[in-house]
Amino acid sequence: MAAAEISGVVPAFGLAQSGYPTPARQYWNLGTAPLVELAVSRNEGLLSRDGAFVVETGKHTGRSAKDKFIVRDAVTENAIWWGATNKSMTPDQFAALKADFAAALAQKETLFVQDLYGGSQPQHRVKVRVITEKAWHSLFIRTLLVRPELADLADFIPDYTIIDLPSFKASPERHGSRTETIIGVDFEGKTILIGGTAYAGEMKKSVFSILNYLLPLSGVMPMHCSANIGPKGDTAVFFGLSGTGKTTLSADASRTLIGDDEHGWSDTAVFNFEGGCYAKMIRLSAEAEPEIYATTKRFGTVLENVVIDPLTREIDLDDNRLAENSRGSYPIEAIPNASADNLGPVPKNIIMLTADAFGVLPPIARLTPEQAMYHFLSGYTARVAGTEIGVTEPEATFSTCFGAPFMPRHPSVYGNLLKERIARGGVDVWLVNTGWTGGGAGTGDTGTRMPIKVTRALLNAALDGSLKTAEFRTDDNFGFAVPVAVPGVDSKILNPRETWPDKAAYDARAARLVGMFIDNFAPFEAHVDAAVRDSAPKAA
Repeated sequence: MAAAEISGVVPAFGLAQSGYPTPARQYWNLGTAPLVELAVSRNEGLLSRDGAFVVETGKHTGRSAKDKFIVRDAVTENAIWWGATNKSMTPDQFAALKADFAAALAQKETLFVQDLYGGSQPQHRVKVRVITEKAWHSLFIRTLLVRPELADLADFIPDYTIIDLPSFKASPERHGSRTETIIGVDFEGKTILIGGTAYAGEMKKSVFSILNYLLPLSGVMPMHCSANIGPKGDTAVFFGLSGTGKTTLSADASRTLIGDDEHGWSDTAVFNFEGGCYAKMIRLSAEAEPEIYATTKRFGTVLENVVIDPLTREIDLDDNRLAENSRGSYPIEAIPNASADNLGPVPKNIIMLTADAFGVLPPIARLTPEQAMYHFLSGYTARVAGTEIGVTEPEATFSTCFGAPFMPRHPSVYGNLLKERIARGGVDVWLVNTGWTGGGAGTGDTGTRMPIKVTRALLNAALDGSLKTAEFRTDDNFGFAVPVAVPGVDSKILNPRETWPDKAAYDARAARLVGMFIDNFAPFEAHVDAAVRDSAPKAA
């Protein structure tokens, strides 16, 4: 094998030492400008008139959750929550996949390598080496993860290696894959192989999965959440599925942003897993989210599946012809009020966001530690009626731990960690409904979206501590505490039943939602204690 031409900041422990010898031209740990230059010269995308690099990811414009497989061996057999979310492959199948990836690397003319950290708190981070065949993928992962100091790269030895080859085609017969797309995870061998998809988010979520697997062993709570810090040093954590307002509500000019998506909660800090952000771009506006909008006009930002005019190089954030899930990646320091250290104190408040399209849940409720675990394991939100042909009523969505696809271990592992940390730290937990009031979102229904000014007012009262002194009632359906009156908020909206013109219709919808919660939680009942089971909503 001919000697490879290697440039950049190259550690002594290279690809050959990692078990991947290759004659390919290798670019190591390049920064933003050279990676953009290379991506442009290789025709990987277009440079917009304002400086962002715009790419198309082809048929995969989101994660390929059904194409992810974890090696099932003696180590993982009893550690992984096997099922529809975490599907298995045999050690032999992964060995064949790894051999074929190594052979593919040996045939490449050019490769890009980044040595990075997953995790901003040094004692709880993982060293990750990411090998890609595309320059823009190298730029993406460098932007999204934590970048080591230059002096730390010389002796960098990875804990985990991720190889991302969109051109690789998996074989269901040889590799045990479902299709030609594969995300193969070997926790014992500390290797993740991504093939057949150019969607860059697979790399980011692979690191999230690694930390979700490792951190509970150290008593650290991994979280799919955003987080920020108030002027008095009070950290708030925001759990929520897509569309619930996780990014919007945590982007508060009066508070310092820790991060927008993935964090750990240790004994001493809430720390960002990442050094960048990965925001949805579709229909983004300068008025609603000015800080994020500004990143679309920034050199070094990568825009995925955003429509661009090839002549004028103007982008159109409202055009969804390539994808509804258009995305932008940018370093967290592009947000003006971001934390310089990517971490903050342990939380004072936890906010669980839900967009209840049934119009049943109150705009805010206070949860006990047991109720918090119940709703964390439930991970409820709802899809809006009318978004798909034939869908005339809201559809409930339950994603345990507010991030089931990324949780390798049983949900009770994360739920118990959360409950223990809430109880130990005296943390206040709030369930905030950013969904509908006065009715549901179904066709012909009477509901309207919860006013953002109401959500902001209630959230501010929760975070500044004033809401704790309010008078509370016990919700008839869910048993949690709901404030009766809050200054500046119409008291009627605090009781969702009172906002419905048809009270019987509310009762019927509430009974239906309660039943959905109970049915969804059934698989978890044997894994939680009686106090958590008693926190379930009560069927009439």
